[in-house]
Amino acid sequence: MYLDPMYFLFVIPPLLLGLWAQMRVKSTFAQYSKVPSGRNVTGAQAARMLLDDSGLQNVDIERIAGNLTDHYDPRSKTLRLSDGVFGTASIAAVGVAAHEAGHALQDQVGYVPLKLRSSIVPAVRVGGYVGPALFFIGLLLHVTSLAWLGIIFFGATAVFALITLPVELNASSRAKQVLVSNSILTPQEVQGVDKVLDAAALTYVAAAVQALATLLYYVSILNRRR
Repeated sequence: MYLDPMYFLFVIPPLLLGLWAQMRVKSTFAQYSKVPSGRNVTGAQAARMLLDDSGLQNVDIERIAGNLTDHYDPRSKTLRLSDGVFGTASIAAVGVAAHEAGHALQDQVGYVPLKLRSSIVPAVRVGGYVGPALFFIGLLLHVTSLAWLGIIFFGATAVFALITLPVELNASSRAKQVLVSNSILTPQEVQGVDKVLDAAALTYVAAAVQALATLLYYVSILNRRR
């Protein structure tokens, strides 16, 4: 069995970065989940306060199963919080909930990167599966044009990962600002939120690095076959 040395150069380091980022966000969230918020406000309560204060009473908050499965759905105007965030009055829970509320605030003002990310979701869903399939079929059949088509399809996932970075960083910035301005957390408590959201941001950086590295690996394979 042939092992491509370039695979270890392009794919393995980003994969390890992603695993480390996941472990860090889980450990940081677990650490600050044990630190109660000074006002004893739960994640759901904090999100509701922030949304209402911004005139977003139309945004619903729902509880969903899972761990760190929190997200905002701009299509249904719904903020979904995981079990460990929704009813928990901790620094971590409030920080994550405020971050997701930050996406609703982005949606309210028409934040361009968020709109762009939402618009390419269908292409990403297709490209993430079809792209690699077309690429490897093109390689097996020695049809270079088909392999390049696969790269183009997969490229949508890399674009999505890159656009996600400013979207997530901006949501975290908005979250920290409104938590203090609404007196939900003290500036000292926000330092804990900083660590939780910074750890979460690292996972998005890792995802972008992984997508770009995989894309470059596919391109390198075709270039070496010329």
